[in-house]
Formats: sequence, structure tokens, C-alpha cells
Amino acid sequence: MTSPFPLLHVPNLPLARIIDFMEPDALVSLSFCSQKSYSVIKTLRKTPRDERLLVEGSNIPFLSLTNFDCVLNTGNSAYISSSEKEEYVKLGGQKVRVKMHRLVEYLIIYWEDKLNGLKAITDYVTDLFNIDLSKVCVSKDTFKLIEHVNSRQKTPLEKVVYVDRSASPTKDEMNYILRDCRCSSQILIYSEALPDFRFSNNFRRIDCLDISNSKWVTIDNLLTMDGIDIHLENASLTNSDLNVFLKHWLSGGCPRLKLFCARTGSVDIFQVLAGLLRNAVLVEDRRDYSSPFGYSRILSFGYDIQRADGVTATVCEQGNGTLVIAVWPETTYNN
Repeated sequence: MTSPFPLLHVPNLPLARIIDFMEPDALVSLSFCSQKSYSVIKTLRKTPRDERLLVEGSNIPFLSLTNFDCVLNTGNSAYISSSEKEEYVKLGGQKVRVKMHRLVEYLIIYWEDKLNGLKAITDYVTDLFNIDLSKVCVSKDTFKLIEHVNSRQKTPLEKVVYVDRSASPTKDEMNYILRDCRCSSQILIYSEALPDFRFSNNFRRIDCLDISNSKWVTIDNLLTMDGIDIHLENASLTNSDLNVFLKHWLSGGCPRLKLFCARTGSVDIFQVLAGLLRNAVLVEDRRDYSSPFGYSRILSFGYDIQRADGVTATVCEQGNGTLVIAVWPETTYNN
């Protein structure tokens, strides 16, 4: 029978090396053992430069690090069997029930309220690893997590994702995502807005905007956008609207644009290019395009059109009623 290894009695230099070799989920589990283990991990662990912390709150709530699936998970305390052995840890100023996932061996913390559970594990892991959150994925019942995170950290979130197929965000929630929440790079909205929702403000500068149900987006909205990747599914924009947007880009509007996709269901490329065909060049060969944020498109039978500063874009109608504007040179996704 082997005796326990006195890990916390190891001198700091080799102990720091051991901690750096340990997986994040193992460190989280170890941190709950005692205040000393928590302090040692917080003090000695080196945070890799490319490490990012992500919180998934739209389906199964969990925290993960880049290149690692999960470091800590939350569960609903109503679904844990009373016959299981009860184990508790102290978190968020209270004792909460915990168990180890039987297959992948990360901890599950049980809460009655999903939002409170997500807030608690987010606060715990960000403090333990001395790292800010970079991505938040929320749904209707965890929406307030965005504001909670932004109120705790000085660094703005890089990416905000709203995913809810069963409930629409309120007008205030949509306005908050589009106008008020601190987000430096990407906003993705995968939910249907309320039928009477209108966005009356100018779009702020955002690198990547992806909206799965964008019927509410008007040409006036489009002309205020300043993005690199813009993706609008189920859009109500007309061919005339798209023509206005293309002319806007040709005259210097939306100057950072690399890829624009709008699926309206009824694109007529000649109406989109109305008044511009004289300077357009038909491109019959297939081209593969990758945007700065990893979106890929196959372009065929498009038209090349050049801005006054020499920048060229391919304008292409695709079979599912989507207009694509791809600006060259393409940029390989390395984010």
C-alpha cells in the first residue's frame, strides 16, 4: 500500500513546475481541498499567454479553457439522487453539493438556480487562475451573466453569443447586446427577435456580427455598420437595399469589411449590381474564400468590382438566395 504524496510540502520551485503540468480540471478539484491548496495554485500557476476562459450558459452550463473541454460544470440540484453519497465544498460563501463526473472526471457543482451557479463558478475560476473571461454564451435565463462578468473585469469580453431557440430576447436585451454590452470583437445572436423589434441606434464598431434571424435589420442599420465579418440570415433586405449597401462600400463605407453574407431568399445579382456592371468583371472560375473569423465560402460565377483605392471584392449570388461580398486578399483565420 502506497502512502499519500505530500504535494503541498514540496518546495515552491518544483511545486510550481508540477502545478504547470497539471490539467486545469485537476487543479480546480485540488483547489477545493483546502485554503492552502487554493492559495498555492493561485500564487504559483503560470497562465499561458494564449489561454482564454469561456463560459457556456445556454444549454449545459460549464466553464472551459481554450484547448480544454471543461474545468468546472454546474448542475440542477433537483436532479441529483438523494441516494448518492453527499459531498460538499464551500463556494460563493455557502456549502454546495458536489460530485465528480463519472466519465470525464471534472467536478459538477449543484445549484437550485442556474444563473447563480454560473456566476459562482465563473467568479471562482477567474480568481483561481487569475484570468479574465473572454467568451460568454448565454440564453434567456442566463442573460444577466453578461453584465455580471463585465462588472467584475476591466478587460472587455471578446465574444458574446446569445443562443435560445425557445424564447426571444426582450427589446431591452437586444438593445443591450447590440449597443451597451462591452464586447471587443464578436457578437452572435442565434434567436428570433420579437416581431416589433426595431434597432433605432447606430451600430457600434464590432469586428464580427452574426445574426441568425435578421428580418429586423434595415438598410439604415446596414449603412451604420463597421465590421469585418457581417452575416445576416433570414434577412428582409431587398435587392435595391443590397445595391445601396454595395455602392456605400464602393464609396468608402464599411472600410474594414472582408466578408458580407445576407440570405434573403431572392437575390437577383443584376439588380444588386444595377448601375455598376460597366465596371464589373465576370469571374467564372471557382474560388475558395476564408474570412478572418473562420467563415468559409465557395465563390463561383461572381463579379469582381474595384473600389477607387484599388481594393477588389467579388460579388456573388448563391443558390440559397444569399448575396456574398468577399473582399480580397482573403485572411486566414488565426484568432
